[in-house]
This record gives sequence, C-alpha cells and structure tokens, in this order.
Amino acid sequence: MTQAITDAVPRENPGAREIGFTILERYNASRILFDNLAEGRGDRLALTGPCGNTTYAELCASASRWGHGFQSLGLKRGDRVLMFLDDTPAYPAAFFGAVRSGFVPLLINTLTPPDLLQFYLSDAGATVAVAEAEFTSRFNAEACKDTPLQTLIVVNGAAGEHAVPTALIAEPWLQGFATELAEADTGRDEMAFWMYSSGSTGRPKGIVHLQHDMAYSEQAFARNVLKLTADDICFSVPKIFFAYGFGNAITFPFSVGAATLLLPGQPKPAAIFEAIGKYRPSHFFGLPTLYTSLTKADGASTADFSSLRMALSAAEVLSADVFNGWKTLTGLEIVEGLGSTEALHIYLSNRPEQKKLGAAGLRVPGFEVALRDKDGREVGDNEEGILWVRGDSNTPLYWNRPDKSAETIRDGGWIYTGDRFVRDSDGFHFFRGRADDLIKISGQWVYPLEVELCLAEHPDIRECAVYAAELPDRRMTLKAVVVMNQGGFDANDATKRLQDYVKAKLLPYKYPREITFTGELPKTGTGKIDRQAVMKM
Repeated sequence: MTQAITDAVPRENPGAREIGFTILERYNASRILFDNLAEGRGDRLALTGPCGNTTYAELCASASRWGHGFQSLGLKRGDRVLMFLDDTPAYPAAFFGAVRSGFVPLLINTLTPPDLLQFYLSDAGATVAVAEAEFTSRFNAEACKDTPLQTLIVVNGAAGEHAVPTALIAEPWLQGFATELAEADTGRDEMAFWMYSSGSTGRPKGIVHLQHDMAYSEQAFARNVLKLTADDICFSVPKIFFAYGFGNAITFPFSVGAATLLLPGQPKPAAIFEAIGKYRPSHFFGLPTLYTSLTKADGASTADFSSLRMALSAAEVLSADVFNGWKTLTGLEIVEGLGSTEALHIYLSNRPEQKKLGAAGLRVPGFEVALRDKDGREVGDNEEGILWVRGDSNTPLYWNRPDKSAETIRDGGWIYTGDRFVRDSDGFHFFRGRADDLIKISGQWVYPLEVELCLAEHPDIRECAVYAAELPDRRMTLKAVVVMNQGGFDANDATKRLQDYVKAKLLPYKYPREITFTGELPKTGTGKIDRQAVMKM
C-alpha cells in the first residue's frame, strides 16, 4: 500500500523563515538521535529510570540493531511497522532503528482493544509489529483477521497467547545484528512516522508526519519555550505514543543531548513522586487532570520536587485551583500550552516569564495562527473565531482519508482545528469550546454521541443521553442520563457495570464519569430527546 505525499495539499513555509529553519533536501529524522555521536555526546546519559541508565552510544547501538533486524524481515522503504510499546528503552531504539532504515513506525495507544488494533493493521498495511510482552494477547484472532501482519517482535519478556504467524523475542534476536547502521537516503518531505487520531467522530485517522517534522517542532517550541541544555532531564508522564509525550520525551531532549526519564506502567502519584525524587528531572510534563491528582495525592506534601525548574501542561484548560495547588506544593508555576497531533506539538504557549492564567498562550514562533469566522474571514481581538494553524510540522494528509484531509487541511497548508478561541490585545488566546461537539477528557478527544450509541446497545438500557459538562475547576467531563429497562436495581452497581461496558467496547478514557438514572427522558414536541432539559437534570 503506497500513497505519494506529493498528492497532499502543498505547504508554504513562512514560519520556517521566521525561526531560520533550514534543512537539507536529503534528510533522515534519525539524526535527532545519531547526531549526538557525531557531536561527541556518546558517553552522555540519554535515558534513565526504573529500567536503568542508557548512554547515547548504547542507544544508537541498540537502534542500529533494530534497523538491521527490520531489514532482515524483508521490509521495503516506506513499509509500516506498528509499535505497541510502553515507555522503556526499547521504544526509542525500535523507533529510530525503523526510521533510520527508511521504514515508517506507527505509534499506537497501548489501551487499544483488538478490534481497533485490527483497523490499524489493515489501514496501514503493516506486516511487522513490535509489542510489549504483556500486550501480546491483544494480537488475537480478532486483531489479526484480514490483516497482512506476519511477524510480532516481543520486547521485555516472552510472548503470550497471540494469532500472529511468527513471533520473535527481541532480546536474543537482536544480538546477532551489527551496532552501526547507515541512514536511508530519505528526503526531508518523505514519510517518517504516523500517529492515529482517537477516532472520536468515526474511525481513526492516520496522521502522517515527515522526516523534517521532529526537527521543526524542536526549533519552534523547545528552543523558544523549554530552552533545554545537555544537563537537563525531561520527565513526561503522558506516554511516548501521544504526540505531546513524544516531543517531550524523545524529540526535545535528544535534540540537545539531554536525558529522558522513562516511567513504564500506570503513572500513579506514588510512582511519579518516587521517580522525581530519585532521578531528579529538571522539566516535568503533565496534563491538568494529572496535576489535580498529584496535588491531592497522599505523599504529595513530603515529596521532593527540588530538582524541577519547569512544569508544563497542555491539552485542557488549566484552572486557577490546579495552578495554585501545584505552586503551593512545588513553588513552580505551570506553563500552559496547546497543540495537536496534526501539528506534532504545541503551537500556542505561555512562557515562564510571560503568562496569563487560563490562556492557552501566545503564538509559538514558527507557527502562524489566525482566528476566522465560519466563512473563513479573520476576526479581530476580543472576537470569537475558529483557530487555524500553519507551521512546517503540520501533517500533509490523513492516510487514505481524502474526505477528512479536505475538511481539516486547507489551502496553503493551514489546519482547521475546530477550536473556538478569543484573542486579547496582548496576543493571548483563550479557549471557548469546539466548533463541533467534541470535548477533551484527560487530554484526548471524546465524542459524546459515540458514547451514547455505545451505551444504548447495552441490554439493560431502554434509552439514554450523554453530554459534556464543565466541572468547577473548568475541566470537562462526560455525563450520562439513563433509563433502565427494569426497576429495582442498585444504582452504584449499575453505574459500575455500565462504565465497565463502555471501557470494554470503546477506549477506557471514554466512559461517562457520572451516570444519573431516571424513569423517563424529557422529550420535545416532536418526540426527540430534549437535550437542553437533560442537562438540567
């Protein structure tokens, strides 16, 4: 399966001129890692954490083995490799090994159920997948049906039950390959890797990123906001498979020879506090929901945050309570920003020295941003408009989705975000909601109607309505009002059963946080659900 990137909407590059971004026509994104060897940083720490320490020389050697290993499987230039990995040293090694060889990694959410995994494998045409040992059971008959998947490479343990024709255990298999690898002669505008959207409004979209996009996001955001040095250590709680976590943990520290603290497993507050105290990161990346849980968690008051000099947040509106709670706990003010997978990272951001609470921030150099009405005309300060963004790390297309590409990726390389904002006279942007019904829960898009349709299929439910609601701290949550088929049920038990049902049928973060039971939903005069009345129940 192939698709020429030249078929996508052409991109203009005024932002590149603004930040002085130039890159060779022949360029491979693996240089983000491998240039550390050329610049004499091979002995410096690249990775730290519970999985141990890894130098840049060791990581490059491991990535080279992975590249040779992928080549031995008969992959051709541009072939996709699905990565179903937790945040361990195997992730950057496998990623850069694939990219350096001219293959295209797919960074996949590890909460993905088998039916959605089947879609990713089929849509991308991936013949090879790399997965954590604990996730191999996800590659069952349902996931592998009607896909070209032939080989599963298992890391950090032995393979469990699966339906893939061939399984290889990475650790012994890789030892037979060389520790040096020449980079593929890729062009700067050739595919490098994909990420998938959450699929909140239908099937997910494959978001294609090009070889030069990582370097661009680093020069635009990291150099202007983070200002990392080789002595820094970055700790991103959002995982590598998220665009936000990918930049924080991979692109930005590796670009300057800094280190990354990788924390595998579920990021519970106690584990986060322990990691900060033990590994001493300088830059901490989270989401508002994470900061809320950390400030209220047991052990927060005795945790050692003295190594931190910057804390960042993105994806959702940061409330004053969360901002002030974190500042009281750590002495640091959270720097808030906003980005997207389509742009690869953050394009609006506050600065440590220039911020407004509740604002997504100022335009990041290298990105153009415009607020426009529904007819595409720009609006002025203090007027509400839909945010359009243009930067040279913008995706050129959604894979095999010309309809969705046309909706989102507009003439001249602009991305229509669908986010409504107001810009004040100082250039700060304030989020006012979505142009559609999408909301963000824990930093990920959720479509209430999708959850409503899922709940409606439950045999115990007669009818239901699902809607978005704003919490007192300005975060968004999902609520459901449900009419059961029979009475006499225990509300707490029914709530848990319905929430677990949604978690199993969809992705876990999409479940309704609150469920209200009623004998009948209010209706309009035409017999439709009166959604305005529902939201007042």
